[in-house]
Amino acid sequence: MLFRYGAVVLFGVPPEDEPSLLEDLQVREPLARPETETVELRIDGDQENGPRIEDGVIFVPDENLQRLQIIAEALAKSVVLAHYEGTIATVFDRIEPLAQNLNDRGRAGNVRELLKHIGDALLSEQRMVGRVEVREKPEALWDNAELERFYPRLDREYELRDRAVALERKLDLISRTAHTVFDLMQQRSYLRVEWYIVALIIVEILLTIYTMFWPK
Repeated sequence: MLFRYGAVVLFGVPPEDEPSLLEDLQVREPLARPETETVELRIDGDQENGPRIEDGVIFVPDENLQRLQIIAEALAKSVVLAHYEGTIATVFDRIEPLAQNLNDRGRAGNVRELLKHIGDALLSEQRMVGRVEVREKPEALWDNAELERFYPRLDREYELRDRAVALERKLDLISRTAHTVFDLMQQRSYLRVEWYIVALIIVEILLTIYTMFWPK
């Protein structure tokens, strides 16, 4: 099953066949190191108890397509979250020296670098919220009582909602930190301009006094 945000979920494909299958896919922006996740799925024919999760193993009564789509969507969101968790951790590592430099020396550092961090944070948030919709329920849940009961178990198993909330908080912190530092840099720039204006006024006053008392 393919998802528009770049995730691929395979069912029952032998590991040796995966590379050739994935090579046939046209991915616009492939990752250098794709995130992967493997789960054991068993068809046990237990229609009475329905789908369930026990010790990390997903049990389903049959190969119902809608149910497999729900499982695939949960797994796809899980690997996307794992990717953004790594990305945001990297951005955090880049933001920290800027904040430390501001605290130690009173200087924020390179403006372009700071703007890049802001852009990375905003782009990650836009992709996660706009494309993946991690916190949104799959459309297949509507009018299907069994899937409506089953999906929350998948959500809890892979901590989808909790991880999404944690990422959104980190993204908000990164954005606010970067904007704060950028605002401070702008204020420093405005202050320098004001001092230049004051210096020019003083020079003009001194020149006026000089011409008054020491005329040619």
